[in-house]
Amino acid sequence: MKEAQQKGQHTMSEALSKSKVTAAVLGIAMFLATGIAAQAQKPPERGSGQYHNWLTTEVRHQLIMVPWLSLFDNLQYRVDGNNVTLSGQVTDPVIKDDAEKAVKSIEGVGQVTDNIEVLPLSPMDNQIRRAEYRSIYSFPSLEKYGTMALPQIHIVVKNGHVTLDGAVLNQADKTAADLRAKSVPNVFSVTDNLQIENSQTQRNGQ
Repeated sequence: MKEAQQKGQHTMSEALSKSKVTAAVLGIAMFLATGIAAQAQKPPERGSGQYHNWLTTEVRHQLIMVPWLSLFDNLQYRVDGNNVTLSGQVTDPVIKDDAEKAVKSIEGVGQVTDNIEVLPLSPMDNQIRRAEYRSIYSFPSLEKYGTMALPQIHIVVKNGHVTLDGAVLNQADKTAADLRAKSVPNVFSVTDNLQIENSQTQRNGQ
C-alpha cells in the first residue's frame, strides 16, 4: 500500500497542472455529494406519514444502540406525532438514562416521556437470569436466537417472576421457550409475551 501511495504522489508531482484541474473537479463533486447526502438524511416533513415512519425507525435504531443493553433488558416505545413514550424494564439505571438521552438526540423529536422501570437488585434474580438463559438458549430449536448481536428472546426477571418478551419465528418456538422458562427452579411465575415475527400484534421495540 505504501508503494502505491508513493507512486501516486510521484505521478501527481509530474503533472501538477492536471492535478489542480482534477482536484477542482473532485472538490465540486464531493460538495454536491455531501449536499445530496445531507438532504437524504434530513427527516421528512413533521406531521406526515413518512415522518412518523422515519421517527419510529430512528427511535428503534437508537434504542438498539444503547450501550450495555442485554437480553435481560426489554425496551419498548410508542410514537405519537413527534412525541415518544419509553417503557419496559432494565437491569441498570444507566441504561434507562442512556435510552432517554439517545431518543432526545433525534432531530425533530418533541417530548420524551421515560416510563422505563429499573429492576431491583437481587442476587436471587441474577441466579434466575443465568439459569433461564442456559435453559432457553441451549435448547436446539432456540439456539438460533442467541446468534444475533441482541438476542430476540428477552428474559425479564423481577422478584422471582419471569417475563419473556421479544419475537420468535413460529408458534413451536414460542411454546418451547415458555416450557423451558417454566422448567427453571425457584421461579414463581412465567409470563409469555413473545410475539410471532411479522405478526400484526407485534409490539414496538421487539
